[in-house]
Amino acid sequence: MPNDAIEARNISKIFGQGEAAVRALDNVSVSISQGEFFTLLGPSGCGKTTLLRMIAGFESPTSGQILLDGADVTELPPNKRPVNTVFQSYALFPHLTVAQNVAFGLQMLGKPRAEVAETTDRMLALVKLDQMAGRKTSQLSGGQQQRVALARALAPAPRVLLLDEPLSALDLKLRKEMQIELKRLQHETGITFIFVTHDQEEALTMSDRIAVMSAGKIQQIGAPRDIYTRPVNRFVAGFIGETNFLAAEAANGRVTLKGGGPTDATVESGRSGAVTVAIRPEQVRIGAPGEGSLPATLRDLVYFGTDTHCYLTLADGSEVVVRLQSPASGDVGLEPGAEVGLSFAPGAAQVLGD
Repeated sequence: MPNDAIEARNISKIFGQGEAAVRALDNVSVSISQGEFFTLLGPSGCGKTTLLRMIAGFESPTSGQILLDGADVTELPPNKRPVNTVFQSYALFPHLTVAQNVAFGLQMLGKPRAEVAETTDRMLALVKLDQMAGRKTSQLSGGQQQRVALARALAPAPRVLLLDEPLSALDLKLRKEMQIELKRLQHETGITFIFVTHDQEEALTMSDRIAVMSAGKIQQIGAPRDIYTRPVNRFVAGFIGETNFLAAEAANGRVTLKGGGPTDATVESGRSGAVTVAIRPEQVRIGAPGEGSLPATLRDLVYFGTDTHCYLTLADGSEVVVRLQSPASGDVGLEPGAEVGLSFAPGAAQVLGD
């Protein structure tokens, strides 16, 4: 059996014709491994949902191929592909009970009654809804309805489960709880999950790997830690979390900030001239005036509970955000207008690609 559950080869999708044509996907290629939790992440209109719909069979590519377990399924209709989709709206049947909703797909496949009952019970136990089997879905909370949708999609044991922003309608606390639940379900079932979201935290929390998309192209694929700590370009750095972008000058393999002071960032020996350095807010250190290599003025502080965000201005007018862990009192001992010195954690400064 091939190691890749899904492979997209040179997929392009153009909607419309002539001057009104929109290129939703532009020669996208990606391989997703068996049993992987893979996330397509990007802003609205980047092509992530279009790619998911290609895998499901709801859209046909203008060019390229979709392979499942090594077999070309590009021309197969959705009902002939061993994949299931959980949509943002859940699309449950309000006139049926929880158990009947889960059993529906199995019944449509002509499974024996005993197998349908056994699988339904097992799926409801998996999503921790076995005590609500007889309730109508209209009597459930949003999180419970989502679990029913997951159980229904998992019941036929698909090779791949596609999830199209299924958490976006939930409140913050429930969304965080369901992030953990989704990862648990994926781990327990071993099914390949392909998850679409615009929420960076969701992607970082749940994924084995992330594909960051923009303007119909994949900008970077990698593990969450790699995407966050080593973004390949300014778009990825800016989209994943908060980032300081500082103007700098490269010469002889060294990088010096225009706002003052050297960095430990390096560039290839042949690269020189203006560059952009990215530094995460939690990697910046605040010291007394004269400490560190970068003098700055504290403009404002914003308390976020566990963190306090410090907004500073450099001598050249550039702005820097520093994230400090809040002490028990909440007072970080700084006041707006204070003159400070900034330094960076070793290896924190990174020169970005174009």
